[in-house]
Amino acid sequence: MQKLSPTQQIGQLLIIGFDGTEMSPHLASLLTRIQPAGVILFARNITSAEQTHRLLRDCQKHVSTPLFTCVDLEGGTVDRFRIVLGPAPSPAQVFATERRELYRKHGRIIGTNCRALGFNVDFAPALDLAFAASHSVMSSRAVSADPKQVVIYAREFLRGLGDAGVLGCGKHFPGLGEANLDTHHELPSVEKTLRKLWDEDLVPYRSLSLRRELPFVMVSHAAFPTVTKERTPASLSKKWITEILRKKIGYRGLICSDDLEMGGVLKAASIDDAAIGHIRAGGDLGLICHQEGYIVRASAGLTREAGRNRKFARRVEES
Repeated sequence: MQKLSPTQQIGQLLIIGFDGTEMSPHLASLLTRIQPAGVILFARNITSAEQTHRLLRDCQKHVSTPLFTCVDLEGGTVDRFRIVLGPAPSPAQVFATERRELYRKHGRIIGTNCRALGFNVDFAPALDLAFAASHSVMSSRAVSADPKQVVIYAREFLRGLGDAGVLGCGKHFPGLGEANLDTHHELPSVEKTLRKLWDEDLVPYRSLSLRRELPFVMVSHAAFPTVTKERTPASLSKKWITEILRKKIGYRGLICSDDLEMGGVLKAASIDDAAIGHIRAGGDLGLICHQEGYIVRASAGLTREAGRNRKFARRVEES
């Protein structure tokens, strides 16, 4: 296997988003310079199936390693294909049928649509528990307050994605079920003991990790001060990512952050410190979904830190 260049090594720590619906000289330059591990598209990038497939194919032409081509597609309120392919039912709607074959079909249809447009990663399903505290934020994205029922739905949904050749992602670790603020704008603080989290919110991650059923886990920007004794977001916490997710739960797949541009993390750190912090804590991939300036700053910060800190450079190689 050919050794990656320093630029490629840093790029492999980032999944990036951008504006526009077609390749441009500016976007080509950004992709060539950053060499990201993946790209993520949103509704703003998607106008038709053919256009989306072409855009993703063109992105790959400017990156020397195979790309993760990513999208958020849960159905319901989180549906980037709504305009192009029509709406998909929400997780809560499908779960309400109480039919496991439909849970799997939900994943298979969404996965088939993803593959048809050129995506190989779907950042779904949400494994958050449907507690009252988070209902205004999560709504129909969460299927049940019973973690065992969440596991049943998620397992079948993930199998459906896999049937279509798409990698799924459990989110938002350790769980936003008790979070009453939106991490897009604020840093929620969940006052819950590790024992209670272990018996409730972490059950889906524990169960699905046992059989290696989660290709990705996405870590949230919520703080859990009862566990960490500080208000650091889980996405930047070595306690959560390395000690609990990797070691205690035994998760062996890829770990990514939620979007590092969200208010929930930028209230705690600058974009470059957030990218460094996520990798240092044990993460593999930092998502930066919107602003090019943030992508460039994060890449430069990661490069600078790897150049001056041998321990961090080893962490980069591990990721």
